[in-house]
Amino acid sequence: MAAFRAFLNSPVGPKTTHFWGPVANWGFVAAGLADMKKPPEMISGNMTAAMCVYSALFMRFAWMVQPRNYLLLVCHASNETVQLYQLSRWAKGQGLLSDKKEKAASQ
Repeated sequence: MAAFRAFLNSPVGPKTTHFWGPVANWGFVAAGLADMKKPPEMISGNMTAAMCVYSALFMRFAWMVQPRNYLLLVCHASNETVQLYQLSRWAKGQGLLSDKKEKAASQ
């Protein structure tokens, strides 16, 4: 019980925005994971790139803010991974990236 009370009253506990901000941001990760089932033609390259920049900036913020917000850092690292994957799907769909196997097969 003492450990729970310590977490509850900590500077990054559920009584602060250091907790609820990252919890809400997990929605971006969930949306990105859900979008993996959609065809690449439906991906917005501009929005996905903006989400990559957004998550990169907030990863730095989460590391620099005192007290360090590890929950926010993990959330944005996960979102960065998902968004970079989506950006690669978009780029392949646009013909900007191609697989090495496809290049070898065409030669």
